[in-house]
Amino acid sequence: MLKRVALENSIRVALGRSRGVVLSGPRQSGKSTLAQQFLSRESPNYFDLEYPPHAQRLLEPAQTLQQLSGLVVIDEVQLKPGLFPLLRSLMDRSNAPGQYLLLGSASPALLRQAGESLLGRVETIEVGGFDLREITSERGCFSDAAATRLWLRGGFPRSYLAASDEDSLVWRNNAISDHVRVDLPQFGVNIAAPAMQRFWTMLAHYHGQIWSAARPAQSMGASEPTVRRYLDTLTQTLMIRQLQPWHENLGKRQVKAPKIYFRDTGLLHALMGVKTLAELVTHPHCGASWEGFALEQVLRIAKPDEAFFWATHQGAELDLLMLKGQQRVGVEFKRADAPKITPSMRIALHDLKLDALYVVHPGPHRYRISDAIEAVPLWALLPTH
Repeated sequence: MLKRVALENSIRVALGRSRGVVLSGPRQSGKSTLAQQFLSRESPNYFDLEYPPHAQRLLEPAQTLQQLSGLVVIDEVQLKPGLFPLLRSLMDRSNAPGQYLLLGSASPALLRQAGESLLGRVETIEVGGFDLREITSERGCFSDAAATRLWLRGGFPRSYLAASDEDSLVWRNNAISDHVRVDLPQFGVNIAAPAMQRFWTMLAHYHGQIWSAARPAQSMGASEPTVRRYLDTLTQTLMIRQLQPWHENLGKRQVKAPKIYFRDTGLLHALMGVKTLAELVTHPHCGASWEGFALEQVLRIAKPDEAFFWATHQGAELDLLMLKGQQRVGVEFKRADAPKITPSMRIALHDLKLDALYVVHPGPHRYRISDAIEAVPLWALLPTH
């Protein structure tokens, strides 16, 4: 298992200033492994609500939790939503930070309960699969082979670390099936598993595109509100990212529908039927896949305050607009070793008043395309310290 130093540090800092921390993310993304860096699973303060002996100990939660001191870990906390009012009460009885580390597979119920019941008491940290920074810190330097493996297999630990591409694909196919047949019903989502699996497979062909519910609804024989609900469900469980459009009064007609991206390209490739790197690089959606992979890495490493895409009906577009403080930074993704300036880049620089524009590409070299535009390879996204 790779060490996830940055995440561990974020959790440690949050526990040092807040009464509780929520680790929210998909199943099998490594939340439990991270929690066990802070508290042993054998501790009486550790509760895994999917493990019957642990769940049994919380049949009388008030009596049990009131007797504990120090850090308490509750894994899969969304399975017992009645705990949230009790946790709020227990947190309010003490000013001591770092009392509770709550782990939950992302779900509408978990996020709603944490937001309403624990508002102002907890910090939420999103845990996804491995990213470029984590696989690089393990090796000590950037590796094209490791980055390509991350792109093909995705970042879920068991998928990325599998002994072979075939083993990785088997794990991902099972994870997709488990998500629609087991996880979603547990989250209170009432969608038939075959319909959701069919929609998810169909969605793979819309990766990196501006979303419209009309065609998927027609293909599935469902209403547009129904397929929008399907999309929102996969978004809330952190499988899909809906990148919202940026629009302001520029005197131009701007796109106002979101773009959709799979957060994990390993799951995308499984649903596309792509088994190997050779199949991926010759696939018609290879460029869109790489764009989504690079976009997710940029967002996880840069951590902007807000992120959007921008497009006009006249054809100008920008893949990613990041806002951080007063800065506006634009990013374009080009799967080319030596990308060049385009008219869209010039228009985006001028119309959006960008402080900088970076063109992220898979090639080895970093260089300036113009005074305000720089070509940046993937490895340059990583911290230098």
